[in-house]
Amino acid sequence: MIRINLLPHREVKRAARQRQFTLLLGSVALLGIAVVVLGYLALDARLNTQTDRNAYLKTEIAKLDKDIAAIKGLKEQTRALLARKQAVETLQTNRSNEVHLLDQLVRLLPEGLYLKSIKQTGSTINLQGYAQSSARVSSLMRNLEASPWLESPTLIEIHAATVQGLRANEFNLNVQQKQPQGSLDDKAKNGGKP
Repeated sequence: MIRINLLPHREVKRAARQRQFTLLLGSVALLGIAVVVLGYLALDARLNTQTDRNAYLKTEIAKLDKDIAAIKGLKEQTRALLARKQAVETLQTNRSNEVHLLDQLVRLLPEGLYLKSIKQTGSTINLQGYAQSSARVSSLMRNLEASPWLESPTLIEIHAATVQGLRANEFNLNVQQKQPQGSLDDKAKNGGKP
């Protein structure tokens, strides 16, 4: 019988399989390292992109903060201008009140009654003067109450006095100035003009 020795053939196959295994193990290791490196590079790229986005957002936020500060400044200027406008409109509305006041006083003063001083503080007007009798002061107060520009006359005091050798009654009274409704409606129709 012929004897064949298969040991070297088996060892050759075993060595080939060992090489294949080592080669496959090296390939998998290289593939794993490549996956880790590619993953790191991808994450690093995303991190850089997000950092750039954050920096862009910070610069835009800083610009918006400056714009907000400018808008606040403009709002303050607008408020100041509106306050000035309101003051001018108030002056414009009230500029004819003194004319109406003097006109009403001339029309409402009864005979035998003379004013020595007129003082206005806000809407309160203080009248001081002389009358021939206390009935004339009462007549003046009724006339003031009936006026569309004046209201609430209040007598502070009345007493006897001698003026240029004549007996008279010295009086002191307060009256409130008001804006009649009809004149406001007329101003509204005329576009705010008196």
